[in-house]
Amino acid sequence: MGEGPADLLESVVGDLVAGRISLHEADRVLGNANAAALARRLALERLLGVGLSSIGSTLLDFEELVGRNIENPIGAVQVPVGVAGPLRIMGEYARGDYYIPLATTEGALVASVNRGAKALTLSGGVRTRILWDGMARAPVFWTPGVEEALRFVAWVRENIGVVKEVAESTTRHGRLVEVQPFFAGNIVWLRFVYTTGDAMGMNMATIATDKAVDWILSNYPGDVRLVAISGNMCTDKKPSLVNLLLGRGKTVVAEALVERSIVERVLHARPEDIDMVNRVKNLLGSARAGSISYNAHYANIVAAIFIATGQDVAQVVESSLGYTWTEIREGNLYISVTLPSLEVGTVGGGTRLPTQREALSLLGAAGGGEPPGSNAKKLAEIVAAAVLAGELNLLAALAANELARAHKMLGRAEKKQ
Repeated sequence: MGEGPADLLESVVGDLVAGRISLHEADRVLGNANAAALARRLALERLLGVGLSSIGSTLLDFEELVGRNIENPIGAVQVPVGVAGPLRIMGEYARGDYYIPLATTEGALVASVNRGAKALTLSGGVRTRILWDGMARAPVFWTPGVEEALRFVAWVRENIGVVKEVAESTTRHGRLVEVQPFFAGNIVWLRFVYTTGDAMGMNMATIATDKAVDWILSNYPGDVRLVAISGNMCTDKKPSLVNLLLGRGKTVVAEALVERSIVERVLHARPEDIDMVNRVKNLLGSARAGSISYNAHYANIVAAIFIATGQDVAQVVESSLGYTWTEIREGNLYISVTLPSLEVGTVGGGTRLPTQREALSLLGAAGGGEPPGSNAKKLAEIVAAAVLAGELNLLAALAANELARAHKMLGRAEKKQ
């Protein structure tokens, strides 16, 4: 008689523990990604003397995810999800009252966004606009000298129609918008910029650019070599001035005029004090520290929404860069946030996972939009509005000297006396 499923699983676990097969080979031997995840988890428990049952408790089907979202899975990690709102948004794509899903383990964060959302909604809501949209991939090339480098860029510009056609042949929704050249001596970067529909678009841009580069290298009549398909001028998952100046993903502004009475009643601060905190902390303090980003805590809100909705979490690095601006207008508080490089999508990547898709559904932004690209832009406007809510509340808490008390009460589970 042959081995049954339980016997085969135990055999694979034993082989993993003994090192006779590697972790990734469990999928091939067992022929099922869920069984392989169990085998790896059991093997690690025996090898390391730890319990991994909580990681193993998941509704994910690894048959759907291996090869798309994960390798060598052993389970999943759960993050608490809270909701803030309603937050009224008056954008081009997001219009109405929204409840914002925030996945975080930081006490007081959801409450912070919630209080800011209350103040903004009572004042009529948040206006949002997308100023620019484009995902970039920047291959870098070697040429023998600056004259060849200039000829190379001129040739690419002369043939941009064919380059565009070749790049767009790889995608249904991606469109090549422009190619931006940069030079350092004999080295040339070509920053390919695409619109990518409802996808965040990094992989789309990479595949399209790779195809275009192949054509360029095959047809350019001079001396040029590709150094790397990504030359860090894109710039992905690193802070950079090029993203702040030229944008990557969506460049979004969210703004509101908050009435004095609401600032004082809901946020327990005066508009003048919030304005002072913003100018001294966010502007002068950031400048003195040598920052390239002038805000209080964009990353808190961006990361929480990214985790909840299945975005590429590493892109919080550039997606949370931005500028907070405040003014006093007839005694009321004008406040805006500008996010130059907000990289979000509603299809592809982690957005297809079940809990993340539900979070997107909560926002009315799951899957592809009609027309294509409208759901990703809706999500970008919602993120920017939520960032404004969180920023407003934190500045008010600092102005009223409430920050430490809020974290003590909400971050340490201590009851208010």
